[in-house]
Amino acid sequence: MKILNFGSLNIDYVYRVAHILQPGETLKAGEMEVFPGGKGLNQSIAAARAGAEVYHAGMVGADDGGFLLDVCRENHVNTDYIRRAEGKSGHTIIQVDDNAQNSILLYGGGNRKITEDFIGEVLAGFGKGDILVLQNEINLLDVVIDRAYEKGMKIVLNPSPFDEGLDGCDLSKVSVFLVNEIEAGLLAGEDGEGSGKDEGRENGGKECENGEDGAKLVDKILKKYPEAHAVVTMGAQGAFYGQGSFRHFQRSFPVKAVDTTAAGDTFTGYFVYGMMKGEAIEVIMERAAMAAAVAVSRKGAVPSIPKREEIKMTGE
Repeated sequence: MKILNFGSLNIDYVYRVAHILQPGETLKAGEMEVFPGGKGLNQSIAAARAGAEVYHAGMVGADDGGFLLDVCRENHVNTDYIRRAEGKSGHTIIQVDDNAQNSILLYGGGNRKITEDFIGEVLAGFGKGDILVLQNEINLLDVVIDRAYEKGMKIVLNPSPFDEGLDGCDLSKVSVFLVNEIEAGLLAGEDGEGSGKDEGRENGGKECENGEDGAKLVDKILKKYPEAHAVVTMGAQGAFYGQGSFRHFQRSFPVKAVDTTAAGDTFTGYFVYGMMKGEAIEVIMERAAMAAAVAVSRKGAVPSIPKREEIKMTGE
């Protein structure tokens, strides 16, 4: 089983501010730093640091892409399927305030220059049972999903940003949805309203009172996409998993938050690692939550992602 992440590669320009800017406001930044990022790159590095062999596919700019390729190689992410496109790489302008909350402006750059020929070239190297990790920061996402589904790949989707790029996608082909609570509500939609009842739900002997909102969101997603697995992350309120009638709540691990930028991507990368290893969902969720907690205690996106040896699991 191989892991392919067909996703974004960005350069992140991070500005420290007292508070997130309001319309028409001018504010001095305390400091500015430059980091490698992009949800795709973050997730690939998280999975690699967890211990997985990861292939990344995507486009970087001819002008500035060398930086991102170097970062992939330094973190043992396979770059055979990364190509250079004319112009600039994707980049973000990120504000991080004194409470560690962030606001992100995204420019697509090379991430929006994916072609159907390139998709075919990449997917030719993968087959049934391989894991495909996707976000919504590249173009032609619908084509990637359709062709990967035809090959029998397991499609893991983090539908972020949740925008019109998802409109043409057949999301019934997705195997695993990994979403935060806002994305979960958008994904479920009004016609995904569930009953919220607990009949037939297995909780592993654990009451899920802290994840009650997450439980309802999972119910709604699975009513709309009954064949899928759904994971809803809720920051300090923990994370919730569901598939069929099974539900599992994972508590968060308290830390002093410094920067939440890559928390969800770290969770995703570690979750995919656990999928590849065939681990129990309780183990996968605990490790992913621990890794995300470490990530929010550090600055930046890629620099914040922990290595496997930094994660101390229960019983180890």
